[in-house]
Amino acid sequence: SHASASVWRNYTSVELVSRKWLRSPLQAMTVDWASTTFILICTALVQLMTPGLAFFYGGLVSDMTVLTMMMQVLVCMGIASIFWYLLLFSFCFGDSLGFFGSPATYPCLTNLNAAEPMTRGGEIFVDGIPGWLFAAYQGMFAVITPALMTGAFANRFRFKPFIIFLVLWLLLVYAPLCHWLWGGGWMAQWGTWDFAGGVVVHISAGFSALATLLVVGPRACGEHEVPHNVPFVALGTGLLWFGWFGFNGGSALATSRTAVTAALNSEIAASVALFLWIFIDWCHNGKPGLVGLCVGAIAGLATVTPAAGFIQPWGAFVLGLLAAPSCYALCEMIKKLGLDDALDVWAVHGMGGFI
Repeated sequence: SHASASVWRNYTSVELVSRKWLRSPLQAMTVDWASTTFILICTALVQLMTPGLAFFYGGLVSDMTVLTMMMQVLVCMGIASIFWYLLLFSFCFGDSLGFFGSPATYPCLTNLNAAEPMTRGGEIFVDGIPGWLFAAYQGMFAVITPALMTGAFANRFRFKPFIIFLVLWLLLVYAPLCHWLWGGGWMAQWGTWDFAGGVVVHISAGFSALATLLVVGPRACGEHEVPHNVPFVALGTGLLWFGWFGFNGGSALATSRTAVTAALNSEIAASVALFLWIFIDWCHNGKPGLVGLCVGAIAGLATVTPAAGFIQPWGAFVLGLLAAPSCYALCEMIKKLGLDDALDVWAVHGMGGFI
């Protein structure tokens, strides 16, 4: 349609090439070193989010389980990165085999380098930044996505089964979804837009966490643990919010107006949801709480993520207004249903990304 074409022309091919299955002529291959520097910084910011998540989740659980929770989150940095280097990147962004990418396209990050943009099938896949940098940046998303799930099934996984679950989930859930949307698969070809991970990260983690709860059941210690360290929660929120500027802003894959738009929209949505969550908490519980403030900010950030680079600031404001009451109501609903989502992963991340 003319409207769709108008929206499309507002973004350069560099900004959306990996998100919308665009390709550039091989002779146009260039590396923009300003964009390269920007994405390097964004890669570090997204990596910082995983330790931030460890503090966030660690503060929310009891003092008896804090070390287990933080270890489960942080081990994702090692295991996901190893598999990303070996085969997972190729499963996500290799030549399409339908369900996922070909493992023979980029095994151990071969056919990529630090001096040229990523190519696939003789054509540019992502212009403007080196192929290795694109792989590194996308690898940070593969690290934090399974880590998000750990908050749902706190106290219910021993370490060895968790490692097996983590590897299988990355191969059987994350890789196909990433390929379908960001690797040029069938969802991208059908016109699905996911700017920075509403489907690939938040919906996949949130709904996988919900499915896992149906298998592992509730905690033996009961559902209502009091957060043992609220300052940890606040510190984790600060690190996550800070890193989210790289998460959403960096998904433009260039120093561009889209990156500016995504960063601004992230701030607006998080701030609106934070304040509205405090207000709802105040009305519901008789007083505002720091934990509610932190959860509200995360809900706003998760909700704006899939649209961060596509909407005007007023749209981010509206998403913030929607995120707080919707996610709050879903947190209450899942408790009444008897599903022990320990840290509200489904309601905040799964449904936040869905909204």
